[in-house]
Amino acid sequence: MPLELRILDGLSAVDPAAWDALVGDQCAFLEWGWLASLEESGCASAETGWLPQHLTLWQGGDLVGACPLYVKGHSQGEFVFDHGWAEAAHRAGIRYYPKLLVAVPFTPATGARFLARGDMNRRAIVRGLASALKEVCAASGFSSAHVNFCLPDEVEELGALGFVRRAGLQFQWLNPGWRSFDDYLGAFRSKRRVQIKRERREMAEQGIEIRVHAGADVPDELFGPMFRLYKTTIDKLYWGRQYLNRKLFELLARRWRERLCFFVAYRNGQIVAGTFCVRKGPVLYGRYWGAFEELRHLHFNVCYYASIEYCLAQGIERFEPGAGGEFKHLRGFDARPTDSMHYVVEPRFARAVEDYLARERGAVNDEIEWYGERSALKRGA
Repeated sequence: MPLELRILDGLSAVDPAAWDALVGDQCAFLEWGWLASLEESGCASAETGWLPQHLTLWQGGDLVGACPLYVKGHSQGEFVFDHGWAEAAHRAGIRYYPKLLVAVPFTPATGARFLARGDMNRRAIVRGLASALKEVCAASGFSSAHVNFCLPDEVEELGALGFVRRAGLQFQWLNPGWRSFDDYLGAFRSKRRVQIKRERREMAEQGIEIRVHAGADVPDELFGPMFRLYKTTIDKLYWGRQYLNRKLFELLARRWRERLCFFVAYRNGQIVAGTFCVRKGPVLYGRYWGAFEELRHLHFNVCYYASIEYCLAQGIERFEPGAGGEFKHLRGFDARPTDSMHYVVEPRFARAVEDYLARERGAVNDEIEWYGERSALKRGA
């Protein structure tokens, strides 16, 4: 039976179970509950510059392939920064926006960007959807198509279709077999181990208790404070941008609670700070942090030490705390590569982007090696 391509202007048009069957054990942020909640809350919408235009493949009445696709009117919330490309295009008289983006909004977490039902030929599905991206670019006058934080097999298939690879890095924590926090501490060089112990002691000295609220155990009354904590970080940073709203938190409480993991700092029973994390299988994703009070070393304890302790207790193998933050490197998060793929329509501009990315890849590889040679962990740990 032939495949039919359909472009959907929202995930409300898709049965949640059918979409999640495509996701399988892939990254949690690809699931219907997260993506549909972003749309329904208005966080990912035409008004915010994230117009949903999801590519889907159907066989008869069955959904067999898909990718989360957005028409972007800007480059905010992507974490693969192409503002310089937009400026260069403007100087050359090339219209850069709108563009096409295959990604999870506001989320720099690697995972499949092209979904295929388990009994289908995944490579064929990836090729078909990627080819459709190029055709939509040509037919609708988009300047480019971008696929952010994708998987190696997608890099290979898209490369064969003329997309070029962009390298990046993130600091991630991997468990090599530690069973306790003491095992984790023992892997550090002496100076860093002493510093971490000192930072941990300060919580007790300041009367701080950190509790974990996960899955069904997340109380309803915690969602309001977690949104306000998210807002504190946005409001205190002059470059902060509010991508999420209160309605999203309310929707997640109803339909995605089982994925949530909140680490909350209390003093005298009152919430002082917290971080919003997501768990699926052997991976914990750190997303949003906020504090009502600024206390010494509070951020490191809530966002990293408490999370690592939870990972060790739960048998979680990888902790991805998000983009940026070289201070993570000092706490045992080593640099790991990330990939994105890019297709630019205008030939001269495409060549310029390709030349730039070739140079950038070399610089990123050197940076990863530099961090590897200076890991806070002892060699062999």
